[in-house]
Amino acid sequence: MTERAEVIVVGGGVMGLSTAFHLAEAGVDVLLLERDELGSGSTCRAAGGVRAQFSDPANIELARRSLAAFERFGQRPGAEIDLRQHGYLFLLDDEADVDAFEAGVRLQNELGVPSRMLTVDQALELSPLVIGDGLLAAAFSPTDGHCTPEAVVQGYARGARALGARIRRHCEVTGIEVADGVITGVRTTQGLVDTSTVVVAAGAWSAAVGEMAGVPLPVVPLRRQIIVTSEMPNLPAGLPMTIDFGTTFYFHPEGPGLLVGMSDPDQQPGFHLSTGDEWLPGLADAVQRRAPALAEVGIAHRWAGLYEMSPDHNALIGEAADVSRLLYATGFSGHGFLQGPAVGEVLRDLVLGVPPVVDVSGLSVDRFAASSERPELNCV
Repeated sequence: MTERAEVIVVGGGVMGLSTAFHLAEAGVDVLLLERDELGSGSTCRAAGGVRAQFSDPANIELARRSLAAFERFGQRPGAEIDLRQHGYLFLLDDEADVDAFEAGVRLQNELGVPSRMLTVDQALELSPLVIGDGLLAAAFSPTDGHCTPEAVVQGYARGARALGARIRRHCEVTGIEVADGVITGVRTTQGLVDTSTVVVAAGAWSAAVGEMAGVPLPVVPLRRQIIVTSEMPNLPAGLPMTIDFGTTFYFHPEGPGLLVGMSDPDQQPGFHLSTGDEWLPGLADAVQRRAPALAEVGIAHRWAGLYEMSPDHNALIGEAADVSRLLYATGFSGHGFLQGPAVGEVLRDLVLGVPPVVDVSGLSVDRFAASSERPELNCV
C-alpha cells in the first residue's frame, strides 16, 4: 500500500522540526523527510545567536516570540539548550548606521523588545575586549544571546515524535507530484507518499525542492565560515555577542574560548562546505582594528555552513499562488535559526487555515514579482 500523510515537511533542520512539532501538537498527521541527519544542513553549523534586534517589524515579532520559546524550551518541548542571554551588542562606526539603529530601537521598544542605544564607553564596559577607536555608538538588548543549535534540533525532534509525528532520516525527496495545481504526492528514495500538503523548509536547498512543484523560490546558498579559538583564560563573565557592524566581525563565548565569524565579501554563491583560508586576512584586519587581544589566540577548530540568501536578505514565508497547499519558509539570510520556533507556529497556522500568530503576508515570495522588496537592514 502507498504511504499517506496529511502533511509532509521537507527538511530536518530547526525550521522543519519546529513545524513538525507544532503541527503534531495541533493533532495533524505529519511526516518529516530529511535526506541526511537531522540538522546536518545549515542549522547545526550556525553560530547559535538568538536576538530580536531587527529593522523589519515582522522579523522583530518572529524573533521576540522565538526568544520567549527558547526561554521556555526546558518545559516545551522539554530540552536543555544552554541558553545564555548575555545580550547582543552592535558596534557602530557610521552615522547612517547609527540613525538606522536608533530608528530600529524605537520600533523594537514599541513591540516590547528592551533594546537601547549606548555610548561608546558603555559598550566598552560590556565588551572589554573591544577597542573603541572610530566608534560612534552601539545598540544593545539584554535578552538576546546564544544557545546550542544541535540541542534545539534534538529537542524538537523528540517532542514531535512524542506527539505522533513521523520523522524519516536518509530519505531524499526526488519529486513532488502536482495535478491541475493540486499536490497529490511526494516521491522519495524510499517510495511514493500520498499527500495534499507540502511544507518546504529545506534551507539553502529549498529552491530545488520548489522547482519540483514548479514553484520558484529565489534563494541561493552562500558559504559562511566560523572558527573557535583555543582557551582564553579570564574571559569576562557575561560577555555579550559582540558585532562590529561595519565589518560584520563578531564573537561570543564558546566553551573555554570564543566563537568568531565574519562575512567574506568575495564569497561567490554555491554549495561550498569546505573550509578555506581566503577570508582570514580580512578577519585578521578586523580583529586587529576592533579586538586586537584576539590576534594572538590560536584556532581550536573551524567549520563552514550555508546561508540561504534571498534577493532582499529577508525571509520567504507563505503559500504558493499557483500550487495549492505548497507552503514554504526559506531565504532567511542568516537569521533562520533564531526565528525557527515562531516560524513553526506560523506554518502550523497556515496549514490549518487560521490567521497566523505573526502577520507574514509581506514576506510572500510574490513580493519580488510585484517589485515590492522588503529589505532587512540588521543582517550580519
